[in-house]
Amino acid sequence: MGRGETPRFRTVVDSRVESVHTVRAGTAGGGRVRLTAYDLLTGPWYTPLTFFYRGTLDGGALRSSLARTLRRYPPLAGRLERDADGGLSVRCNDAGVRFTEASSCDPMRAYGHRLRAQPVIGDVVREVSPFGVVGRDTPLLKIRLTRMRGGGSVLGVLISHSLADGGSALAFLENWSREHLGLSWEEPSHDRGALDALGRLSDDPATRDGRAFVGVGRTRHLLTTLRPGLRKRATVTTRFEAAELAAMKTRALGELAELTEADPDAWVSTNDVLTAHLWRALAELRAHPAEAVQWLGLVVGARSGLGGALPSSYWGNCVSKSWTSLPAGDLRGRSLGAVAGEVRGCLRNNTEDKLRDEIAFLGSYRRRGVSRHVMSAHALDASEMSLTVNNWSRFPIYRIDLGAGRPFWYEFPDLPAPTAHITPTPDEDGGRDVYLCLSEPHAAQVRTGRWQERLHPHAVSGRAG
Repeated sequence: MGRGETPRFRTVVDSRVESVHTVRAGTAGGGRVRLTAYDLLTGPWYTPLTFFYRGTLDGGALRSSLARTLRRYPPLAGRLERDADGGLSVRCNDAGVRFTEASSCDPMRAYGHRLRAQPVIGDVVREVSPFGVVGRDTPLLKIRLTRMRGGGSVLGVLISHSLADGGSALAFLENWSREHLGLSWEEPSHDRGALDALGRLSDDPATRDGRAFVGVGRTRHLLTTLRPGLRKRATVTTRFEAAELAAMKTRALGELAELTEADPDAWVSTNDVLTAHLWRALAELRAHPAEAVQWLGLVVGARSGLGGALPSSYWGNCVSKSWTSLPAGDLRGRSLGAVAGEVRGCLRNNTEDKLRDEIAFLGSYRRRGVSRHVMSAHALDASEMSLTVNNWSRFPIYRIDLGAGRPFWYEFPDLPAPTAHITPTPDEDGGRDVYLCLSEPHAAQVRTGRWQERLHPHAVSGRAG
């Protein structure tokens, strides 16, 4: 790359639309599903997920199995409507899902860490404006199947974030896979009232003061939402092998034991250690002054914290966030074990009392018709002073078999704020793939040999991921 050139972080796959179909379940008996306050937090945006297959997928067979799957997922074939109090509901009218088939004159390439592609092939993202969804005949699920010359397929999935968090989106895709293969799968629960009923304001002042969400005025909400988009971001990936993670965890546990002596609760998980390592490395990359506060936001699933009060098959948004912070100098100077302990402590704050209080707090804004004024408590820090970590390492990303084997690669979109997206590897061998979404200059630095070595000091083979 020459001086002054813009680095290329992704390749573009050209494709041509061949046909567009509307896939319906064949029944419209789902009524209306009123979305929860957790659902309303996301706004009417879509989550694009892209899966790359070496085999060729059969579009007709996919549409048939998708129609059968939609019978148990009526919201996905429905349409969003505004409620009288400003909330949202899904009218389960079986208006349908858009399924586009396309072809590419290019062969399937060896996509992966060193060769990235756009997260959705073709114009699928541009086809959906988040401002033209509510009260319109706009599909809440779009599928685009692109066949490559000589074999291989790319499956782009665009799903309304108002309906599902990442775990629920992947659960739907895994169930579609099981339906396609003729396997049994669990009926999802669309009873959003089950989550709303769990709301209970906390009696603990510290819990109330530490809420992950706050109510703000319309102007502040708009400015805070738009500000991250002013900086161009790019995503780079790197792989942490299982042996490398084991070495990191052994070191961290040893350091933590020295700090906490005989504390029986002094334990950290592999993901805690990886998160701590990424947070420290990013603090070094950014080189902020020692006193500058560095924020870490952890996206956490609320289901486990609610103590089994929700059905295991609950389908929707059920995600909270926990925050912690350290001065940049402290973060760079602390041991890996000490920072991993900070991460674990942040996760432990996600108690049942905190989650029930959060549900009640968010519900109160919905009842007053001002849900759109609620945002993350540290959204104003969603800048170069923060890192949000979203851990998908237990999700079935590489088990979405739709008749052509499992995918060999998966792409995730660039996000408006600095984010570390953690996933399993294609081999599901205990390693982790990390998608780091950073400002373009920082992303370019991370791709250099020096920074790959900095990210992988515990690589057993001595090779950066």
